[in-house]
Formats: sequence, C-alpha cells, structure tokens
Amino acid sequence: MQFPKDKQPAIRVFAMPADTNSKGDIFGGWLMSQVDLAGSVAAYRRAGSRVATVAVNNFQFIKPVFVGDLVSIFSDVIKVGTTSIQVSIQAFSERVAKGNETLLVAEATLTYVAIDDNHRPTPVKTI
Repeated sequence: MQFPKDKQPAIRVFAMPADTNSKGDIFGGWLMSQVDLAGSVAAYRRAGSRVATVAVNNFQFIKPVFVGDLVSIFSDVIKVGTTSIQVSIQAFSERVAKGNETLLVAEATLTYVAIDDNHRPTPVKTI
C-alpha cells in the first residue's frame, strides 16, 4: 500500500523503544495519541481557532507498529458543523527494517470542537 500521493502527512514520527508495551510492540495508546494529534492539525486549520477532542467516533487497529517504524499520519476534514469538525485519519507505517514496506496500520474518525480562550465552544469560521 502506498501513501496518498497528493497529500502531505499531518505528522510523521519514528516509533521508539520507550513507546512499547510489555511484549515489545508499540503501545496502542501511543498510536491513538499520534492519531489525535494529526486529527487536531486538520481541525485547527479548518476551525481557525483552538480545538478540543470531543469524540473518538471509531478507531481500528489494522496492523501492529514496531520499534523503528516511521509512522506517517494523514488527516482530512470530512464534516463541519456549527462548532464541530469531524476528521478522518489514516496511519501508515514504513517498515524501515524491512526495505521500507508501507502498511496501513490504523484508521479512525474523531470529532473536535472549536473553542475560544475561555474553553467554550465557538463557531467554526466559514470559508
């Protein structure tokens, strides 16, 4: 599988030994955190203000991530409400130790809400 050719990742990070579970694989919570960060990039850009995560609508772990993998996460706004933004996210791992094989490792949909300086919902800017 290849990355989306017409897009840049929202974030890109190497999976490190400190991110492993007791079996030596990358901890699922670490990947969820990276996915949330990548989703917030798209939501922030669309909102034109701070955003807060309000829901993980779905999250699917497809393949494990291993130490040394280069994880690239892509995010797309798929729905905009008055104050909310729903984002579709795909995470890919490049298996650096295996000749840069690229695998889809997770897919998710998260919802963010635009917030003001008092942490209250605020309308998403119109484009």
